[in-house]
Amino acid sequence: MAQIESENLLERLLELLQVGNSAPIESFLSELHPADVADLLESLTPTDRARAWLQIPDEQGGFVLNELQEAVRGQLIGETPKERLAQLIQPLDVDDIADLVPDVPANILSDVLFTVNQEARKGLGEVLSYPEDSAGGLMDLDMIAVRDDVTLGVITRFLRLRGELPLNTDVLFLVDREGVLKGVLPIGSLLIAPLNDLVAEHVDPEPVFFGVLDSEEEVASAFEKYNLISAPVVDEKNRLIGRITIDDVVDVIREIESQMIMAGAGLRQDEDVFSPVTQTARSRAVWLGVNLMTALLGSWVIGQFEGTIQKLVALAVLMPIVASMGGNAGMQTLTIVIRGLSVGNINSSNIRAVLRKEILVGILNGLLWAVAVALIAALWFGDPNLGVVIALATLINLVIAAFAGVFLPIILDKLGIDPALAGGVALTTVTDVVGYFAVLGLAATLLF
Repeated sequence: MAQIESENLLERLLELLQVGNSAPIESFLSELHPADVADLLESLTPTDRARAWLQIPDEQGGFVLNELQEAVRGQLIGETPKERLAQLIQPLDVDDIADLVPDVPANILSDVLFTVNQEARKGLGEVLSYPEDSAGGLMDLDMIAVRDDVTLGVITRFLRLRGELPLNTDVLFLVDREGVLKGVLPIGSLLIAPLNDLVAEHVDPEPVFFGVLDSEEEVASAFEKYNLISAPVVDEKNRLIGRITIDDVVDVIREIESQMIMAGAGLRQDEDVFSPVTQTARSRAVWLGVNLMTALLGSWVIGQFEGTIQKLVALAVLMPIVASMGGNAGMQTLTIVIRGLSVGNINSSNIRAVLRKEILVGILNGLLWAVAVALIAALWFGDPNLGVVIALATLINLVIAAFAGVFLPIILDKLGIDPALAGGVALTTVTDVVGYFAVLGLAATLLF
């Protein structure tokens, strides 16, 4: 249903752009949520995107920028005059401004930030002092901290005077005189508990919290595990300095999933559907080159057994089956291990158990499909001995695939290489080479 609505919105916007009258375009876009406007902009060609961007009201534009993928955001920021860019950024929260800063050209960044109020600049400097993919880089400074030696009635009156709660406020943070985190007060306590109760009577003294340098993967995993809506961020002295909210974590989870999907094809996470042809070709050429090198390695292995293939052409027909079976099985293991490493389920303490389990799975599947492939090969080419060779090669390749699927992500991670990006290429190389070598080596030994 949502997809149909998005298609209708895109068709309507394209119609308005074709007519070329700016007023209807501005009216149409102003009625949409910033996330919907961002989706529409990402679906347009660069030319139409630039035209539509000019018609977005300034009070909406900053929020739209925050919803865009990095490649599209960078393009639009680069085409936006610094005066307008400053107006777009002003209404945003500090953590949202921090998300935009990496895409703002350095030569105009200072001019843009000068228009932000002093308090926001101070908070922005604090957020930007931490890595972008850390809890400190994700945190929001807009939060409510209270003392635990007052009554719930005092807190209730304070909140009424304040007039508005920060978004996604499910708890208040309890601190002492030095700002050290002492616990959290569920907001529901203010509704159901007697107002003359002390805050200390309703505090959770052991909340889930994060250090400023905790990774965004750790944050996302904890939010998922403990069903959090918000959580405090503390410095090295356990002093409260900010909070992380569920909306930011959802963005992190989406980015991680997008990265894994794109990395599996050797693409960047922020790949723009309508990026320039030369830019796209250049970014993909690297992995095509890597693939060529791995394919040449497989071809070299085949070349070492040229005489064997000439004696029995059926080997050339059956080799891709063995390689494909190993590659598929290995990718299953690889995916499980990469996910386990990313969420913390797999580590040095249980890696042997994971390896043992995956090798056993490889042996069982290897035996099952070895029999199937042996029967097919024997019936197809009328040679039972050929069936035995293919069966043994399949079993060997599936076991090696399991072994490689476990260890390749770990090795790549230790080398500082993203397993999601390089793991698939490395695994395919292993299963192709092992598959070809197993088939041809066994054939040379057992058939001739």
